[in-house]
Amino acid sequence: MCLCATNNRYLHDNTVILAEKISETLPKGLEQVFYTNSASEANDLAIRLAREYTGAFDILVLDNAYHGHLISVVELSTYIYKKMTNHAQIPEHVHVIPTPDVYRGKFRDIDYNYDEAKLCQLYVDEIHRTVEEAEARGRRIAIFFIETLQSCGGQIIYPKGYLKKTFDYLQSKGILCLADEVQAGFGRSGTHFWSFDSYEEGVIPDFVTLGKSMGNGFPVAALVTRKDITSKFDEEGVEYFNTYGGNPVSCRAAIAVLEVIENEHLQENAYKVGLYFLSKLKELEKKYTLIGDVRGRGLFVGIEIVSDREKRIPGVEEAKEIRQKFRENFVIISLDGPDYNVVKFKS
Repeated sequence: MCLCATNNRYLHDNTVILAEKISETLPKGLEQVFYTNSASEANDLAIRLAREYTGAFDILVLDNAYHGHLISVVELSTYIYKKMTNHAQIPEHVHVIPTPDVYRGKFRDIDYNYDEAKLCQLYVDEIHRTVEEAEARGRRIAIFFIETLQSCGGQIIYPKGYLKKTFDYLQSKGILCLADEVQAGFGRSGTHFWSFDSYEEGVIPDFVTLGKSMGNGFPVAALVTRKDITSKFDEEGVEYFNTYGGNPVSCRAAIAVLEVIENEHLQENAYKVGLYFLSKLKELEKKYTLIGDVRGRGLFVGIEIVSDREKRIPGVEEAKEIRQKFRENFVIISLDGPDYNVVKFKS
């Protein structure tokens, strides 16, 4: 902190070391790292790059998504945007598809005999339909944004096969795919460092965005992508510069986070503790009809509170009371989901 700070165009060792460490955890080819101060900025930059690379303009997102607070990404954050009274409609260039929530979504497990493969295909078909309808209207989609574990939308775990089928289809259409790992990444899922890896093999995003836990409170975030995508900026003479993004202090904090995750085996801990935690919550689910669903992966866990289990009516007031009881016992938890009836645990 006592050293003179120079323009971030002149790289500090910490900046390079962190980029190398991040790249080592990702699929081959994802090695171009842009630093930002927040994930909102990282997602905004991904839009710019995708539009430059594809020549298309539009964006595909899940319902109840959250991708940040800048103007460009709050439009994608349907979780927030639908509640903004000054915005009656989602912008024309944003195409919203149903979140593959098999408990409360458009296609529910109870209506399809809990057939996960069938549910997966129904939600994938919605993507095909949306893309085809957009193309019929002359709209071209540049990029698809997805939180690999949807957080604000209610701690949603997607059905097996969904992410692979979705990425394969969209990438075959020339649409780039972004894995938003801001809330789900850094080993939180337990089985894998990045949650897009936790579903099935062969899920390869074109962009990955990182933030939040990346710096343990320090302002640091990043966008990681491929060289052929970033080269479009070079070809067009477009510059991206961020005054504070990638500053040496924040980068050193992020390096320390990676070291602690590795040295203290936090990913393995998330897996072991998560399994135990989920098993105990499942026992409570059998005991109390107030719990409609328990879902999670590692230490990314949600409890759906209902006032009527059979009808799956959101237990909004009951969830508030549960949150308050936790706080009275000095445990900080939050509520999420479209109805704010999902008790969320993330550690």
